[in-house]
Amino acid sequence: MRADRLLQLLYLLRRHGRLTAARLAELLEVSERTVLRDMEALSAAGVPVYTEQGRGGGCVLLEGWETDVSGLSPDEAQALFAWTAQGAAADLGLGPQLATALTKLSATVPQPALERADALAAVVVVDRRRWFAASEEVPLLPRLREAAVARRRVRLRYGAPSDPEPSRRTVDPYGLVENAGRWYLLAAHRGVVKSFRASRILEATVLDEPARVPPDLDLAAEWARVRAAFEDRQQGVALVVAVRPEVLGRFRLVASSQVATGTAAEAAGEHDGWPLLRLTVRAQEAGVALVLGFGGDVRLVEPVALPDAVRRRARAALALHGGSAEM
Repeated sequence: MRADRLLQLLYLLRRHGRLTAARLAELLEVSERTVLRDMEALSAAGVPVYTEQGRGGGCVLLEGWETDVSGLSPDEAQALFAWTAQGAAADLGLGPQLATALTKLSATVPQPALERADALAAVVVVDRRRWFAASEEVPLLPRLREAAVARRRVRLRYGAPSDPEPSRRTVDPYGLVENAGRWYLLAAHRGVVKSFRASRILEATVLDEPARVPPDLDLAAEWARVRAAFEDRQQGVALVVAVRPEVLGRFRLVASSQVATGTAAEAAGEHDGWPLLRLTVRAQEAGVALVLGFGGDVRLVEPVALPDAVRRRARAALALHGGSAEM
């Protein structure tokens, strides 16, 4: 059941006191049956709503009902209701609980603050999915969350991209990290702290063994250290390329996904009338693929030795796809 619809239902009842199920269905653009189910959900969450039958009946919020937390400012309400990570909560298996909590809290907030929060929610969308990437399936995330909170060890079956077959390993979970729509389990394996991409965890068994977690663990600082170590290992390869002017914009766009962290393609003059760009890619293979992908529209200028690798890959591709290997 969507949290925003429950909140809107509560807003309407606070504003009008009593409305028929038919009128609420019209305003919320749902069926009357959905309105009645939402009323049951609000009642189960502790909100004093009820329905009355007969002439003059309808859906009712107990008159004068307020709770203690009523001093939330409009900006605070916007921050709370618009920016609460509902997608992340759903991944963690806490979507319904978040909806219930927001429903309860919404009844405590002054009406002007709720209206401001509604206005912000109407003009802000948070899309956690990366460009050209499908949303990752993380069905084991709720179990991993429970293990991390309970400080229990976990036996994983993990499909690392570098391993020919999934491997089994027992880890001490430190916590979960969401990075640009991707979830990671930060855990110690044989005393070494590593990150495990949640979508690659094929099995997770919570063991009846206490996890060995440092008592002074700062999860955010530990994640920053692991991330920095990973990025530092990607030394990068500096390139200078000449790009046909007609494809310059497209090349910049494609190259932006291949450059090393914290870098960008920069103008470096001209070469035979073509703009020169200087960029650092994460690996030599990425640079070769980038140049070959643009065919005759991109020419590699530096480093001097790398064109040999480009030619070798081009010959191999021609041979594999039935073309002439003569260059």
